[in-house]
Amino acid sequence: MTAHRTVTVDGSPVHVFESGAGPAVLMLHGSGPGTTGSGAWAATAQALGTSWHVLAPDQAGFGRTPVPAGSRGGLRLWTEQAAGLMDALGVEHYAVVGHSMGGAVALALAAARPEQVSRVVAVSTMGAPGAPLSADLDAIWAAPAGPPGARDMLSRLVLDQALVTDAAVETRAAAMRAGAAAFASLFPPPRARWADDLTLSARTLAAIRAPVLLVHGAEDRVTPLAASTLPLLEHLADVRLHVLGRCGHVPAIEHPHEFRQLLSGFLRRDSRH
Repeated sequence: MTAHRTVTVDGSPVHVFESGAGPAVLMLHGSGPGTTGSGAWAATAQALGTSWHVLAPDQAGFGRTPVPAGSRGGLRLWTEQAAGLMDALGVEHYAVVGHSMGGAVALALAAARPEQVSRVVAVSTMGAPGAPLSADLDAIWAAPAGPPGARDMLSRLVLDQALVTDAAVETRAAAMRAGAAAFASLFPPPRARWADDLTLSARTLAAIRAPVLLVHGAEDRVTPLAASTLPLLEHLADVRLHVLGRCGHVPAIEHPHEFRQLLSGFLRRDSRH
């Protein structure tokens, strides 16, 4: 069973896709225009089955969650909003899964809420100290709404170009058009500063006590393995890394079965569950 609902967090609405029951798993999407919680994670949530309570919010500025009045997007807002969402739902312990930008938020959340975050899965993650803005991420953040922009963006996200179907392009183009106004406020040029905003300090990373699983595609051009994930191995106290060959930026789409096996196996080892 799946549902969509809106939860008020610090006076501002947050739209949430949720499914299943049982131990809570907060799933945080990435930063591409047109991204939503359900768009990023519905297929993974379905594959995990009904034994997990999956919560996949639209983060502020994406989908149906507005940027709160007087604020702007950024790591601090997204982290505080994620923590506030789980507080508002009365969830005391939960695992966090984050993709790309969402990975940085997941790591920041684990540092900020060590008593609540039980496990972290950071996929194709941002957040490593000093990681530069890649040319492909710069282009994705700049992608214009509409089919040409959607096709270019999707082609950068995946290694296998057969995945960039006309249907996928049309779906993403519609989502980009719907969210264009809010997204325009999130990553205006020059964009390197927004990549810097999404990096975590060595001190913050060292504060993470939850076990962390890093999953990365060997051919990821958006958050390249060498700059984005390998440095995290030096900073995280309890970490393991799984690299998928023949994979770009979106393992959940490019290697769905292996990704779900990794995810479910790691989550099942949580002693709190």
